[in-house]
Amino acid sequence: MDNKQKIKTALEKMILSASGWRGIFSSCGNEEDTTDKIDETHRIISAAAAFIFAEYMHSIHASSANSQKVLVLMGTDTRPTGKAIVNAMIPVLLALGCNVQYAGVTAAPEIMAWARKRGSSGTAVGFIYISASHNPIGHNGIKFGLADGGVLAAEETAKLIVNFRSFFEKDDFINKIESLVSSADAVLIRQVYSGCTDAKKEALNAYYDFCGNVAWGDKDSGGAYADSISDIAAVIKANIAKQPLGIVCDFNGSARTVSVDREFFTALGLKFEYINGEPGQIVHRIVPEGESLEPCRLLLEKAHERDASFMLGYVPDCDGDRGNLVIWDDSINKARSLEAQEVFALACVAELSHLVWTGGLSFNNGKPLVKAAITVNDPTSMRVDRIAEAFGVSVFRAEVGEANVVGLARRLREQGYIVRILGEGSAGGNITHPSAVRDPVHTVLAIVKLLALRSNAGKPGLFNIWCERSGQEKKYRDDFTLVDIIASLPQFVSTSAYSESAVLRINTKDHTLLKDRYQKVFLREWEEKKDELKTRYGIYSWEAIAYNGLNEKRNQSRFGEAGKGGLKICLKDGTGREIAYIWMRGSATEPVFRIMADTEDFEKKGRQLEQFLLDWQRRMIVEADK
Repeated sequence: MDNKQKIKTALEKMILSASGWRGIFSSCGNEEDTTDKIDETHRIISAAAAFIFAEYMHSIHASSANSQKVLVLMGTDTRPTGKAIVNAMIPVLLALGCNVQYAGVTAAPEIMAWARKRGSSGTAVGFIYISASHNPIGHNGIKFGLADGGVLAAEETAKLIVNFRSFFEKDDFINKIESLVSSADAVLIRQVYSGCTDAKKEALNAYYDFCGNVAWGDKDSGGAYADSISDIAAVIKANIAKQPLGIVCDFNGSARTVSVDREFFTALGLKFEYINGEPGQIVHRIVPEGESLEPCRLLLEKAHERDASFMLGYVPDCDGDRGNLVIWDDSINKARSLEAQEVFALACVAELSHLVWTGGLSFNNGKPLVKAAITVNDPTSMRVDRIAEAFGVSVFRAEVGEANVVGLARRLREQGYIVRILGEGSAGGNITHPSAVRDPVHTVLAIVKLLALRSNAGKPGLFNIWCERSGQEKKYRDDFTLVDIIASLPQFVSTSAYSESAVLRINTKDHTLLKDRYQKVFLREWEEKKDELKTRYGIYSWEAIAYNGLNEKRNQSRFGEAGKGGLKICLKDGTGREIAYIWMRGSATEPVFRIMADTEDFEKKGRQLEQFLLDWQRRMIVEADK
């Protein structure tokens, strides 16, 4: 097989989506291999990606007087192959007239805050971030973004993907890349690497400042607040001094090992302890779910035994843009992990209460005086709908993919909505505006605000606000703990997105065909099971909903119209209220098909119904796949 065919074969195995261009980059082709080397095939692919992005940057800034001097910021997570990919890209970017700054190991939210800061001065800025997020260590990937602080919108990524694939259809694509690499100025290349320390310092400073702007809120988050950002931080710091709070972290060798976490949290007066704090010290599975939370849970138990103020812990993924939580649970006298959906629900309670506390969301006769919304992905639990309902806030759903959720939030803001919080509840973590990416710092700070912004001098604290809005005044007490807050959340049972039961391997590559077949199976099964569902679980009717990009299409008469997007079957009670759903979608970042169920935990039947629905969903899809 010649080099061109090898490259095309490798390209066919990659998954190209708005969430990143991902594949196995390790030179031996093993997804669990820890080598720092990539082969010639992936060197050309990486260089070609840089070429396509540079051309894109020049095209969108063609009317600028400085169109030939766009700035491309670069960073990597701690995967071993990251630097080799950067090495392949930098000469191409320079040869095409871009300025380049490389900050080395950088958390995803950090490089995005850096791009936002540099772009605020009018500079034509884009970024390339090397990461495969939660995928195994031998994988890697490429994310692109601009100065708005998020990854490229899905429609813009689609343009790049078309251009990327077309590039490899040209007979001379290898010669084109090699010619660009050889023409790059060696002096400029050395300057990029010698400037790495200064670039990293600049990125950290931009991110540190941005974390405060996001966490405490500003006018962009909705409303002219009575309290300034510094005032809110001061209140939290003063309250933590009176009632200490400790946090632990299992960095797992991620990019957050060299980010702002330690400095930012300790500056608020929070106690902070951590393990696996060296970059690249990846000691367990990267995805922060299930067993990956166990080392942090044990760390929290040890810390709490020494000092009872330690109540919270978090574990980020490799690029540091998401993190799930462990807590000290007073009711069982031990630490336990929280489900991803539970974490997002807590963040929604915190940030909506924060909007009320700061005056960004006010009411007249119980109704909000402004339009406000939460945007989420299609498999986010309906517990978020119940939380939003308590605040008079709307919930809008997009297809899985951070770019889709962020894009939908932007669209709603253009329509006059305040969208303070958004995210993918099924994956954990949250996005707090004006940030455009998930961030464990903001997730942790949401919980800190719930615990530290307490009722004082006649002004209700965040938990008090939530209890009042949700009609749970009796659950509020002045000496509440995190366990009390969690107990006040709407009670739902949801399938974990990363559990074995949520993953299927299917043979049908045409997902439209699969969903059309599934529809026939479902309609037959519904007729057989509708009496049982009504009698045992109070389910009377259903509705099919398709999710493609930013769009939700309800009352689908043909399931196949969901295509490669998400398909949800909402299940309703006798009043037409949605009480459960089953969902399916092929992953855009992994070669798997994901399924899940979500149900209200009425009469403590939630776990039973969730298992029943999940098993039913699996059997129907397997039959449709034959």
